[in-house]
Amino acid sequence: MASGTALIYDNEMTRHRLLWEDPICECEVPERLTSSYEQLKHYGLVQRCMHVPIREGTEEEIMLVHSSEYLQIVKSTQKMTEEELRRVSENYDAVYFHPDTYHCAKLAVGASLQLVDSVMSGKVCNGIALVRPPGHHSQRAAANGFCIFNNVAIATEYAKRKYGLQRILIVDWDIHHGQGIQYIFEDDPSVLYFSWHRYEHQQFWPMLRESDYDAIGQGKGKGFNINVPWNKIGMGNSDYLAAFFHVLLPLAFEFDPELVLVSAGYDSGIGDPEGQMNATPECFAHLTHFLMQLAKGKLCAVLEGGYHLKSLSDSVFMTIKTLLGDPIPQVSGEMVPCISAVESIQNVRAAHKTYWKCLIHEDVGLLQDLSTKSHSVMEPELVQSSVHPTAEQTVGKSYSDEAIKTERFLNSHMKKILSPVPPVKTSAAIVSIGAESLLPISVQVEKEINTKDCKALISRFYSDGVKEDEALIPFGNMLAVLDKILRKEVCNGIVESAVGSLCAAVALKHCTDFGLQRVLCIFVGEMDTELSVEDGKHLLVNICQKPSEKAGSKYFISLNWKEDTERNNFFSAALGFILPVAYSYQPDLTVIVVGPNRSLGINGISLLTSLLKGLAESRILAVIQDTEIKLVQSVAKALNKVSTHDFGVYASASQENVREIKLLRHQLQQEWKMLQCSVRDCFSGS
Repeated sequence: MASGTALIYDNEMTRHRLLWEDPICECEVPERLTSSYEQLKHYGLVQRCMHVPIREGTEEEIMLVHSSEYLQIVKSTQKMTEEELRRVSENYDAVYFHPDTYHCAKLAVGASLQLVDSVMSGKVCNGIALVRPPGHHSQRAAANGFCIFNNVAIATEYAKRKYGLQRILIVDWDIHHGQGIQYIFEDDPSVLYFSWHRYEHQQFWPMLRESDYDAIGQGKGKGFNINVPWNKIGMGNSDYLAAFFHVLLPLAFEFDPELVLVSAGYDSGIGDPEGQMNATPECFAHLTHFLMQLAKGKLCAVLEGGYHLKSLSDSVFMTIKTLLGDPIPQVSGEMVPCISAVESIQNVRAAHKTYWKCLIHEDVGLLQDLSTKSHSVMEPELVQSSVHPTAEQTVGKSYSDEAIKTERFLNSHMKKILSPVPPVKTSAAIVSIGAESLLPISVQVEKEINTKDCKALISRFYSDGVKEDEALIPFGNMLAVLDKILRKEVCNGIVESAVGSLCAAVALKHCTDFGLQRVLCIFVGEMDTELSVEDGKHLLVNICQKPSEKAGSKYFISLNWKEDTERNNFFSAALGFILPVAYSYQPDLTVIVVGPNRSLGINGISLLTSLLKGLAESRILAVIQDTEIKLVQSVAKALNKVSTHDFGVYASASQENVREIKLLRHQLQQEWKMLQCSVRDCFSGS
């Protein structure tokens, strides 16, 4: 099994630089690379990554997507004078050339291909290439928007040809539309391209009609080009997560990619003068975590934009921490997507519903009267004059004032989210002897507690009603592991128990006594013990075959689910319901209990466990009542540092299951607002 994270960087790529004054291009500076790399060194991440030697991309590799004529133009810039370089640059939109541009651009291509080779050969599980110049705007015969060669597009075509891949997902979270990638693959059903981008009704660069939600691909590629247009500035963590939950992740899991490539542009982060968005660095950790659940963990991120150096370097840092398998900080901010974001999400889902099984039951149509159409966020003539807002064009205050303000905020914010977290690799387990040998190597197996120690342990927590009884042992085992999690001695843990419901009740009480304010409990199967949720300190989601009579409140949700015995049909519920509810709640700890008569198969339970690792600093207690060794092994693997799980063959939910999700969403969308994926949802109640 592949493990480790590749980091590809070479200081040579800082030689590409602007030689003359140009207010459009002045923000694309060598310090974008050096500041990011220095941040990684400061936090010790460089030493933890596997270093892959860089090479130049060959002319043949570049011509996988670019014309030979264009290649020769770029090649000819090596010996040009400054005046000649300026004239060539003026032939393109927002581009500059330097005598070292060709060399640096070939290194950027080669770094991207080295990363693909490292991941596909199994040398590493995932990785990132810190490169410049960026690439996603570059087209077959034209440089564009700081981009010379289209690094990710070349890497995609290279992976298809060298490794015979038939399904590649490209996720472009840069704040500008990667129209170069779209043009190259818009008629290719083997590439699913997802881009969110600042659009503002075609008023923001690159100001293309084909950047809107209804550009879904051409010919055989229809349905494989996904554009999420942001029609206002200020989008934040909840908006980005909502786009993942309700658009990207459902389609991506159905697509089932063999490789994920990320056009990792961080101008979509807080403080960037280009995007003017509000996503904080840890948001990119959560996005990365979700993408790591696809393609058995094969993920290659390639740097694109990012022009506020502190915001860029912090976001790169959070991305790599996640690739390495570190616990993920709680995402900050209120989990409520804005109306404009929901409008875009609704239109994307409506535009794609005829092409994807997961959207086939979508019953809302396209919106024409958008909330942002009545006023322009930026004046058209201002945007026409520049690809990127300059200091004078930044709304309200000068860029320098805003940059300083953002840097101060990030210094404080990063200290807060990087407070001591659980150990990276360690899980604790108390399981049967037969299951011990099948656990991942990083799992710390604890000895089953004896009766005497059990009594002493329970007495430490609860002095009343303790008896000398073998029946106490399951509770003692559970409390032993839970206490290690709460004290952050381990990150998560798994316990086998014959009394799952009772263990859940004791666990929730102990968490409250410990001082936790919000505990999420996912109970799979039939509960034979009532769990208290009235004070809101516990949120219980019971996934079961029969509805619970006591469910129906904000904090006690019964999801009645009918399992597909051959395939995994739980994707729609996990992505479209449980994740939005869980992220709305923002728990301090997640407890997953698998009880009797479960209505979920092993793949569904493993999927749920893997996805929920993004919450509560990855702190999860799993209590397994079923003694099936494969289930214990699968859950332990999902809790492991870096999961390379195969969640089974995708199956769309039955009409009965779809009705159940719609009913619950209708009942709860005003309570848990991350459920909202249409404008109707924002204003309707139970």
